[in-house]
Amino acid sequence: MPVTAEPPEPPTLESVDPNEYEDAEVVGDTDYRREEIETFLREGAWAEAFELWAADTDLDDAGFGIVVDIEMLQHFDFFWDGFADRVGYHAPGIPEDWKQRDLHPDLDSWATVSAINAGLTELGQQVCEVLYDEYIDWESEYEAPDDLPEFDD
Repeated sequence: MPVTAEPPEPPTLESVDPNEYEDAEVVGDTDYRREEIETFLREGAWAEAFELWAADTDLDDAGFGIVVDIEMLQHFDFFWDGFADRVGYHAPGIPEDWKQRDLHPDLDSWATVSAINAGLTELGQQVCEVLYDEYIDWESEYEAPDDLPEFDD
């Protein structure tokens, strides 16, 4: 069941060390290139990824309405992981203590929480794929050591 919504504004990326997230680990270079990624998001990567995701997601309009109401999309983070030659991301999620926090009147089941969290993870992955495939042309800065053996054909 696709989400029927116009692409919202892309997130503003903050200067957070990705290693602070439980779901990310970045080794090596700390040039996360957020300014360039944020520019790509604003130039169309976010809207393109959102439309691809919205057409195929299992999240329904009601669940997406909760996401919009509690402003979860602004908590996405995207960053360059030069060591792995990829775009990394951190997707926001509904916390385990959602019942105690009373986050939204329509948030009333673990099924909805799970659908939102899974849907946002899928959106993050879709954004990374669009960025990497269609916007980023950075070369990985890995340089092979000089002492690698030469193999004859």
